[in-house]
Amino acid sequence: MHFFATCSKGTEGALRQELAALKLPAVRGGRGGVHFEGRLEHGAKACLHSRTAMRVLLELAAFPVDGADALYEGARAVDWTPWLTERTTLAVEATGLAPGVTHTGFAALKVKDGVVDMLRDKLGARPDVDTRNPDVPIVLHLDGGRATLSLDLAGEPLHRRGWRTTTSVAPLKETLAAAVLLAGRVEVEAPFVDPLCGSGTLAIEQALRARRIPPGLERSFAFQRWPCYREELQSRWDRLRSQARAAVLPAAPAPIFASDFHPKAIDACRRNAHLAGVSGDVVIEQANVRDLQPRGEPGTLCMNPPYGERLIAEEEGPEARSAARTQERKLAGFYRLLAELLDRHPGWSAVLLSGNPLLQKTLARKAEIDHRLWNGPLEIHLLRYRL
Repeated sequence: MHFFATCSKGTEGALRQELAALKLPAVRGGRGGVHFEGRLEHGAKACLHSRTAMRVLLELAAFPVDGADALYEGARAVDWTPWLTERTTLAVEATGLAPGVTHTGFAALKVKDGVVDMLRDKLGARPDVDTRNPDVPIVLHLDGGRATLSLDLAGEPLHRRGWRTTTSVAPLKETLAAAVLLAGRVEVEAPFVDPLCGSGTLAIEQALRARRIPPGLERSFAFQRWPCYREELQSRWDRLRSQARAAVLPAAPAPIFASDFHPKAIDACRRNAHLAGVSGDVVIEQANVRDLQPRGEPGTLCMNPPYGERLIAEEEGPEARSAARTQERKLAGFYRLLAELLDRHPGWSAVLLSGNPLLQKTLARKAEIDHRLWNGPLEIHLLRYRL
């Protein structure tokens, strides 16, 4: 079987490294994700262990498309009985465009018609559609004149670990935070400090990683509702989870500190760490970044500083331009505090996400790593410094 694990743009390398470390067969990079091959249990293993993947797709069919009829016929030609019965529900999500197919909603409808008609012919009844929580999420991707039909093994996106109930302003997705830790070469055996922790995503992901707690250990997945699950996958899945539980460490091997100036952020961080099961591994404190001093042996400072607001266009009024200049001065002052923080930590490493070129300019250091990635629509830089 052929699988494709999707990820945030710019994190493909981290995901490829992660899936290769899981010893999944035939791992190779792609645009927007990573391909691998194997049996269903390999796809399930990726769902269980991958910290950076957004989704794991099982590719069922690929065929040329020159119009809506070709979409319908291509979907109807697939044998859907291993994945669906007349009692399971489905939904189709479509992306991309093809000749004669310029609306994703219409494309999804044609695929749905092909799927349910095939099942009605084979089983004598058709399944229902459930767009909110389908048993079988079907993914259609159109690229030029070609269509690919896949099943989403996870259902809920993999960044939804189940522990985040409270957020601060503009939180990182858990999968992006995990990619930052991996691509930034953050060690789990050395102290970790996030002085701008917000709701705690970086520190919590570091604690889960340090304790070898798989992100999918306590959640359910769409593949558990497939007809073939009980027939051939359930015992292997139970074994994968048992092995994963046995490998969990009782405590993080090095101290993890998280702090923020804002009380609401600290409250959110504490609640999230508790729900993630790592409150005993993360020391959470309210503190001003200007007061932070080195703690113990050298480790890693890891943070996601504020990026600032959008640039103000010249055609906007003088009040808007004045407000933008005021904000830039405040941001420059805050970035100078971060530069001083780094100066106080000789022998440490620093890993930062930069969404504003002013940060690199203010730090005035040469980065060991300068890697472009995207936080949603925003292009940002992953920076690693040796202090």
